[in-house]
This record gives sequence, C-alpha cells and structure tokens, in this order.
Amino acid sequence: QVHLVESGGGLVQPGGSLTLSCVASGSIFSTKPMGWYRQAPGKQRELVATIFSGGTTYYTNFAKGRFTISRQNAKNTVYLQMNNLKPEDTAVYYCNARNPIDQISWGQGTQVTVSS
Repeated sequence: QVHLVESGGGLVQPGGSLTLSCVASGSIFSTKPMGWYRQAPGKQRELVATIFSGGTTYYTNFAKGRFTISRQNAKNTVYLQMNNLKPEDTAVYYCNARNPIDQISWGQGTQVTVSS
C-alpha cells in the first residue's frame, strides 16, 4: 500500500520561507499530476499548486509568485517552496494526486504556522 509522508512545516514569521517535501512510498505517482493542498482550521481543504509529470505547473491565485512546486520522479518526491509567507497561509499542507480518481488516503500533512 502506498503512503504519502509530508514534512518541512514549522513556525515562521511573516515574510519567511519554508520548503515542504512529500514522499510517496511507491512509484505509482511518477507519471501522474500531483498537487499540494492545504486545510486551514474550520475551512475545507483547497488546492495550492499542481505539477504534471513533465514539469508543467499551475498555481491557485494566492500561490502565484510566492510558491513553487517541483518534483523528482526518481525519488517519488514532490516539493513546495513557499516564500513571502503570510498569516493566512497558516494551515496543514498535504500532497496527493491531482485527479480525485488517482488519489489515495491522505497523509498526516505538515503544519505551517505563520505568525510573529
């Protein structure tokens, strides 16, 4: 069974940066579009960014210009570089396949807290 493990979150001041990592225990996602998602307290999970196997990327408006998604298919890993973080970016961040039909059980996520 494939698992997703997110890491790299933490407490950061506004304007700071973090790089999140997501490792899949198998290679089933190596050819599939992957996404980073986030869920803030009391809100629904939302898409942050998408990356296709060839490297094409798409970003939700709030992530454009600040976040960068990347992947290393050989390592079954997807990254999210986040710069100029804002308090409203505070959430638990998750990764999973972009298409719901390809998604597996959600991992534990990694907590990102932006606060002074």
